[in-house]
Amino acid sequence: MYSFVSVDMLVWSTLTAMRRIVADVRGSSTPMTGILLSVSIGTVGLGTDYGLWVYSHQRAQQAADSAAVSAGTMVSSGQSDRIARQASAVAAAYGFDNGTEGQTVTVNWPPTSGKYSGKSYAVEVIVQQEQQRLFSASWTESAPTVIGRAVALGNTGDGCAIALNRVASGAIAAQGSTAVTLANCSLIANSASSSAVSAGGSSSVTSLSVNTVGAVSGVSHFSVSAGINTGISPVVDPYAALSVPTLGACSAHNTTVKTTAALTPGVYCGGLSINAGATATLAPGVYYLDQGALTVNGGGTLTGTGVTIVLTSSTGKNYATASINGGAVVDLSAPTLGWTAGLVMIGDRNAPVGTSYKLNGGGTQTLAGTIYVPTGALIYAGGAVSTTTCTKMIADTITFTGNSTLAAKCGTYPVKNFGIVNAKLGE
Repeated sequence: MYSFVSVDMLVWSTLTAMRRIVADVRGSSTPMTGILLSVSIGTVGLGTDYGLWVYSHQRAQQAADSAAVSAGTMVSSGQSDRIARQASAVAAAYGFDNGTEGQTVTVNWPPTSGKYSGKSYAVEVIVQQEQQRLFSASWTESAPTVIGRAVALGNTGDGCAIALNRVASGAIAAQGSTAVTLANCSLIANSASSSAVSAGGSSSVTSLSVNTVGAVSGVSHFSVSAGINTGISPVVDPYAALSVPTLGACSAHNTTVKTTAALTPGVYCGGLSINAGATATLAPGVYYLDQGALTVNGGGTLTGTGVTIVLTSSTGKNYATASINGGAVVDLSAPTLGWTAGLVMIGDRNAPVGTSYKLNGGGTQTLAGTIYVPTGALIYAGGAVSTTTCTKMIADTITFTGNSTLAAKCGTYPVKNFGIVNAKLGE
């Protein structure tokens, strides 16, 4: 969106003045010839300047468009401190440097005008430049200003949940009476299915936005402040380069906690089970479950700070799974340093697609950090609004089976952001 009215009005008023001069001198051939020659030369000169102004205007608009879209990536990735610098740098690459040669580059986040005024998921860039008067100086009293304006919608904010599967129906699904709340963050599905994201029954999903390569089924179940975006490009897995290291010797075999236990990092061959009424406290570090499963039964308690649970297999088969049952008390937070920084649970990417991870602890389940199971069928119910400020998930598919809360206010947790920028320019 841009304004070029000042230049058009300038040309119109100048040509009007020329016509009046010609009308005032009719009847005198010699003066008429000279005046017409002057008028002709002036008209050609004005036309030349006008062409230069139009070109400058196109460049200003291109600069505003590119700067806004680039700044929008900063909005979506949560890098608010870089929004203005990013937009200014892109505008400068187009030759528009704020404060130089009559140029002004203004970055407003959120926008201060238009339909997206005050919306935190949008950024506005205005590029202005005062033009020189080369041939038209004698015909105009002041130089025109070209203006380019663009508003980009970085309207996923940050993603809280992404389903990586490219074809599945219901790659992200909410059914029954499930109520899912994504606190100021978004759902993303890479599936191209016509029902890539679906909701039914009496379920409800509240989020900043819903974004999918395909389409959404059950639109009435979704409450979004920044829109439902279909036809996006698939979002890249932010942890695609992550791999589980080769396992060492077993630290324990078929571990079951029946009463109370304080556990230390290591390789738990055959899995880890917490019985009903039992409590396991994990010391900070990485816990490798080599085959078997992580099982927390209803009434069982599992806690730990600075912890990552890695579900894997040293044999390339029978990969470890997870099952946290309703009524279990789980309170785990991710490390802030090391190769698993920001990751509270990892499923080995070599596990078969569709490997089951059932995290159904409900309101007594808090997993602070990112749950990363790239080939997993993640079934999730958990997180209380009062305690969950950083829970994100990346899986092959995601099914919400109960009331759930996700959030991206991760503070000191070094989680990786993921999201998309709507390349359309707003008003």
